[in-house]
Amino acid sequence: MSSVRGQHRQSAAAFRPWLCDQVVRVGCFAIADFICPTRVTREEFMHGGDAFVIWVGRIQAGAFEDTNRMFVPPERFDLRVTANGSPEYWAEQAMTRLRPVFDPKKPTALFIGRYQPFHDGHRALIVEGLRRVGQACIAVRNTHGNDDKNPFDFEYVRSRIEHGLREFEGLFTVVPLPNIMHIFYGRDVGYVIERIELDLSTENISATEVRNRLSKSQ
Repeated sequence: MSSVRGQHRQSAAAFRPWLCDQVVRVGCFAIADFICPTRVTREEFMHGGDAFVIWVGRIQAGAFEDTNRMFVPPERFDLRVTANGSPEYWAEQAMTRLRPVFDPKKPTALFIGRYQPFHDGHRALIVEGLRRVGQACIAVRNTHGNDDKNPFDFEYVRSRIEHGLREFEGLFTVVPLPNIMHIFYGRDVGYVIERIELDLSTENISATEVRNRLSKSQ
């Protein structure tokens, strides 16, 4: 059984691999490949948080009888690898689930903004949209250089958005947009225009204050 951990987790029982904690703590992914035959041992590994679980079940029995006798099939897993299919095939199946490819035909939430710069308030808003709809199109208005409030060009903004939402890779796309100032729609347009309300502290995040902290002229 292999487990892929993609988020920060607090250290737990000594059984749980210490190295995995160190890897995910700096924002990377850790792959733990080990024999974990019982429910208790699997729960120990999961004690600090969830993980993407791959059950590698390509053989009916292992080389060690004592392990075979105590083996309990996992009740929960994200992907089961069977005897059919090449290693490359199963690697692709895992990556498709871990890092899906953006599908423009799926229901998509649209977010329009300047993102000067992209900050935690924007992130919280888009994450909520992802939770509700499944994927998002983030449209960046072309306002670069219009005034002091728009110092960042599209490539800079896109890179900050992609970094800030890296754990949702494949579930969003970032596109340039003209400087949209008005949005009009006719009746029966087939989509919903809705405001997402966040907590007050998030709503009060100021892009101006963030820009000032990023400025050298303070």
